[in-house]
Amino acid sequence: MRVESMQLTISPAHRLVWSRDVFGNSIAIVDFLEASDSLQIVSDVTILRTSPFPTETPHEPWSVAFPVNYNPLEVELISAYQVAIFPDEIGELSEWVKSVLPASGSTDAEEIVFTLGRAIRDRIKYQRRSEKGVRSPLETLRLATGSCRDMATLLMESCRTLGFATRFASGYLDCAASMVGHASTHAWTEVYLPALGWRGFDPTIGEPAGLKHVVTGVSNHPRGVMPVSGKFTGTASDCKLMVVNVKTETLPPSI
Repeated sequence: MRVESMQLTISPAHRLVWSRDVFGNSIAIVDFLEASDSLQIVSDVTILRTSPFPTETPHEPWSVAFPVNYNPLEVELISAYQVAIFPDEIGELSEWVKSVLPASGSTDAEEIVFTLGRAIRDRIKYQRRSEKGVRSPLETLRLATGSCRDMATLLMESCRTLGFATRFASGYLDCAASMVGHASTHAWTEVYLPALGWRGFDPTIGEPAGLKHVVTGVSNHPRGVMPVSGKFTGTASDCKLMVVNVKTETLPPSI
């Protein structure tokens, strides 16, 4: 999967202050040149997707043994992806993880991630939320409901209790809703495994990440993948409405 072309349009008039790369994400800072009563951001991206694509089935001889033994040369780089963002919940969350995994104990790291992801899909009912931020793992388990970002956080933190290097992925899901322009942003989890690299799993739908998952940002923390953030001059009542629409279209094969 690769980006073929990308066009970004922002209204009102603006100028690009600077851009940089953070966790592999392209970050741009924009300064506006005139006052306006609205802000519109349009992102048009063309993506080329090709097969074969990694599937759920662990593939010999590249199955990774659990516990994962990371290369010493990689430890410093991946350490940021192993630190819990809800450290006060590690104990209880570890007990829940143990209760989910088979008593016999799997020795395949990828299958363990899939098992945790399926358990979250079976236990947590999807609930779209407009509130900012993510729920803590234990709160999501207690309520047994959550948004895609809540379930992704639960899987990320669960994997970290087992020593996995894990990151939060945000983007879009190519699905029926997106084809008619009624979709929104989506979130899932990616785990780094030696030899296999970053492997994604979507606990909201209970499936490994595949061609229908279009990633736009990854980070060791959910805050690191916000598509838009910033400040404006005015009162709280000035921000009356925010609308986000995601639409996908399948283009004819290029010759």
